[in-house]
Amino acid sequence: MKVLVIIPAYNEEATIRHTVLRLQRTCPYDYLVINDGSTDRTGEILDQCGFRHLDLPVNLGIGGAMQTGYRYALEHGYDYAIQLDADGQHDPDDLETLVAEIAASDYDMVIGSRFVEKTGYKGSRLRRLGILYFCFLLYLACGVKITDPTSGYRIVNRRIIREFARDYPVDYPEVEVIARLAKKGYRIKETKVEMNARQGGRSSITPLKSLYYMTKVTFTSLIRAMFETREGRT
Repeated sequence: MKVLVIIPAYNEEATIRHTVLRLQRTCPYDYLVINDGSTDRTGEILDQCGFRHLDLPVNLGIGGAMQTGYRYALEHGYDYAIQLDADGQHDPDDLETLVAEIAASDYDMVIGSRFVEKTGYKGSRLRRLGILYFCFLLYLACGVKITDPTSGYRIVNRRIIREFARDYPVDYPEVEVIARLAKKGYRIKETKVEMNARQGGRSSITPLKSLYYMTKVTFTSLIRAMFETREGRT
């Protein structure tokens, strides 16, 4: 199996070194950091440490960074690709769980979930309400039951790598991606993972951006998905 861990990073100077070093100590798979036009010392740290990375000349957002990674995975013949956040929230110890789950099944995407089983995760009440909101919308629009639709910790097979290399949502893609894949008949499941608090730096998601996120996903993604014809796999 060829597995690529894709690490999108934008202004993560406080965490990127620790995240990659921990990954290197525990992970047998290839990795690639996508430096998404960072304006802080992220690129400098990547160069100094000799970490494997690609530098984007401008900030494309999480969607553009991940699509870059998926294109790289497709061009280099990887069987699976995993998203790992640069801020240290995703525990590299769970990588083997994700790989084992997808390799032993016919699922196309496996999502690392904080809620499919009890974990140590403690989020704010507002964040949990937002997650429940998206759970309901996904079930209403696509008929899929996902407990952690905003989790970016996920692995996909080569069929989905090909899909994402061709077309991937620009911003806040997690929920929209699930809706798209479900409508096309791809198989999605969840598995338990542990998630940490951000290990440093500041989140780019402000309350105003959260409101924009919910509005965008609701009215341009999920509602549209309700009226799309179910497509076959590619």
